[in-house]
Amino acid sequence: MKFKGYRRQDGQIGIRNHVLLIPTVSCVNRVAMEIANQTGAVTFLHPYGCTFDAEENSITEETFIGHGKHPNVGAVLVISLGCETASAEKVASGIAASGKPVEMLIVQKEGGSRTTTSLGISKVRSLQANLAKEPVDEGDLSELIIALECGSSDAFSGLSANPAVGEAADLLVSMGGTVVLSEVTEMVGAENVLARRASNEQIREQLLTLIKKYEIELSLTTEDDSGIFIAPGNVAGGLTTIEEKSLGCIYKAGTKPIVQIVKYGEKPSEKGVVIMDTPGFDIASVTGKVAGGAHMVLFTTGKGTPTGSCIAPVLKISSNNRTYHNLREDIDMSAGDVIEGKKTLKQVGQEIVELVLDVANGKEAKAEYYKIQEFAIPNVSVVKKEVIHNQLLEMNDRRFLS
Repeated sequence: MKFKGYRRQDGQIGIRNHVLLIPTVSCVNRVAMEIANQTGAVTFLHPYGCTFDAEENSITEETFIGHGKHPNVGAVLVISLGCETASAEKVASGIAASGKPVEMLIVQKEGGSRTTTSLGISKVRSLQANLAKEPVDEGDLSELIIALECGSSDAFSGLSANPAVGEAADLLVSMGGTVVLSEVTEMVGAENVLARRASNEQIREQLLTLIKKYEIELSLTTEDDSGIFIAPGNVAGGLTTIEEKSLGCIYKAGTKPIVQIVKYGEKPSEKGVVIMDTPGFDIASVTGKVAGGAHMVLFTTGKGTPTGSCIAPVLKISSNNRTYHNLREDIDMSAGDVIEGKKTLKQVGQEIVELVLDVANGKEAKAEYYKIQEFAIPNVSVVKKEVIHNQLLEMNDRRFLS
């Protein structure tokens, strides 16, 4: 199955041709947003870029780079304040390695935010003019990376939307494509089911270790069962246990073998079903998969959500027709006809594949149309602080005993 896209110098093909503005620190969010509003370029607001946590700096920089190198991005303007701990130079050079045009502006060196905005508008319009001259190329569905996500799930999610996406995932993989399942916290309780699909023993051990790590980390963050494993909205939607939620969640990845496990924001090197190490927070999970090169996201929902990405179409698929009609501004299609007995899972799965092809050919997702552009990275410090706290306690105990 073919589509028309934009071939990049590194060989990837994009389904969009964005100029992306990357504010490397929250202090210049407004500058980036003003440039985007004036030019039609894309950007995102975020609270990151200045911290003395080296691990968080690294994740922030690598996630920025992943967005800039994304095949849906044709050119990038990096906007820096000039004194942040995240390195604008590292971000710009990391993106430039892909061969695409990269410009950089530093507010503290350009004379201020208004001057930088004016310069940025000029640079973006020049980049856009050059991108408009690039020829359209033919791509194959096998070249696409499709992210799988769920949020605000209900009791119908594991019966309609998730398994319908699973049917689509099987079709996409059978055609040579790649699907990425994440949200490791929502695999707790379903790990043995997933482990049976590992393509080899190494993948199986990696998967079980990863899920166990999240289970331990979650147990350190709360003293009770106050929703850390299953959200109040899930309970209101009819879900009763984390196992029920997890079993519904993993349906999205179909039935094909799991061929690779990648870290947060890492691009898959294998084709087929891939698992990415992300938290359960929808926006952080989507951000990681987009940073890892996902061309679009199939996002199932029971109660509804408007979540989007600035560079990758995020397609909402509701588990029931009521949510589809109530949130028609945000939901792209419904799997509710499965619940009502009007369609089979295979039929809806085929419709999802057809929607993927339409979006690859330029059809806008609802989140794109309404310019919902969200960005978040995982909180890397919670468990680290817990470990440090325990180490300090041990040190104090030794001093007392001595």
